[in-house]
Amino acid sequence: MNDNTSLLWTKSFVLCLSNNLFLFIFYFAQTTILPIYILKELGGNLTQAGLAMTLFMVSAIAVRPFSGLIIERFGIRKTLIVSEIFFNIFSLAYLFADQLTILFIIRFLHGIWFSILTTVCVPVVNQFIPEQRKGEGMGYFVMSVNLGIVLGPFIGLSLMEYWSYFQVSILLVALVFIGFTFCFLIPVKEPEKIIENSNKKTSLELTDFVEKTVLPVAVLAMLISFSYASIMSFIAPFAASKGLMAYAGLFFVVFAISMMSLRPITGKIYDRKGPQYVIYPALVAFSLGLFLLSQIQSLWGFMLAAVMIGVGFGSVQPCIQTLAIQRAPKHRIGYATSTFYTFYDLGIAIGSLLIGAIIAAYSYQLAFILCGLLTLSSIVYFKLLIQRKTD
Repeated sequence: MNDNTSLLWTKSFVLCLSNNLFLFIFYFAQTTILPIYILKELGGNLTQAGLAMTLFMVSAIAVRPFSGLIIERFGIRKTLIVSEIFFNIFSLAYLFADQLTILFIIRFLHGIWFSILTTVCVPVVNQFIPEQRKGEGMGYFVMSVNLGIVLGPFIGLSLMEYWSYFQVSILLVALVFIGFTFCFLIPVKEPEKIIENSNKKTSLELTDFVEKTVLPVAVLAMLISFSYASIMSFIAPFAASKGLMAYAGLFFVVFAISMMSLRPITGKIYDRKGPQYVIYPALVAFSLGLFLLSQIQSLWGFMLAAVMIGVGFGSVQPCIQTLAIQRAPKHRIGYATSTFYTFYDLGIAIGSLLIGAIIAAYSYQLAFILCGLLTLSSIVYFKLLIQRKTD
């Protein structure tokens, strides 16, 4: 068990995590402080602040289905380096966004390279995770994203109290450029099948955009991200409606800590016993947290819901991503990742839209109850369409 084939914490694995961490610190910090910059320094309004967020997501979602094809045509290493370069160029461009129109253009173009970069990072890190430790390794990889969720907004909002947007952005650019240097040190290898067959195809097929073996897992990801949209998009206004707005930030801190706390344990359970031993209890915890959120009347209930949702969502999300990767042939991992994230992003987008409509027409309570029921029903979906085939 101590031979090199079972080693996880290698130099290459650490470089992948570090690159991903700095990338997501920048992303979540910029996402948090950008509305403040638009409102206070550019003289924009809330609609324009929302548009800046939407443009980024629209371009990211639009490009995601093509990411697997891009990785196959150009290779993993070249795609990683080029997407890192352009992601960093547009990260630097925020320093020159002194008009709303310029900022909107930067956001749209930045979303394209964010989508390609975050897709290619998965097959890259997968090369350095031993087969018998996939669940654990991907758990740590996703944990680097969760650290970005915590550190990004904390760094951005803390510094915005004392610094200008320009000064904070300089620091964020410096951080993302540190991650950029790491990607050159990662010894990426190309799957042999890509090298042999990349020039043989003359026309596009469905398989150039979708990895069919991953579709059942991708649909499950969409169901879960739909429910997660109720937290990501509406927890702040919900907290305000309950007189708990001062604790909305604390909710996300508790949520993120809860997500990260069980990652090493659930990864090992996944590897040793199987995905169902993580996914079933995680989905139950997630749904119970949503049901609790629909009924809360106090701060303690609000924080308990954050713990349950964090534990549930934080455990299930890396497990289903690992499951998606394991279902695909090694030379198709790029396609598997793009298929997974396309459905995941669609769940967030559709969920934000429909849940917002339900809240506007009825109530937060009904929205959270429906999301809880959807999450519970995904257990049946997993049992019938995924676990049965896996077994």
